[in-house]
Amino acid sequence: MKNDQDSSLKDRLNPEILKKMQETKLELKEIEKKKAEAEEARKREERMYREKNKSFEELLNESNLDWKKYK
Repeated sequence: MKNDQDSSLKDRLNPEILKKMQETKLELKEIEKKKAEAEEARKREERMYREKNKSFEELLNESNLDWKKYK
């Protein structure tokens, strides 16, 4: 009994099960990474679309130039 308590869960698991769990962990990390990349790409495309479709007024309002100096 004492030996069972001293060993960790990792030591008591079947090596095949442990390997399968580690593979699943890696797969889940990869899926999460791909989701994050897809979300970033979507946001980038959305930002480009908004930039492309701005009106002249929006562009003028965002300009850093002080138009009063050029009157």
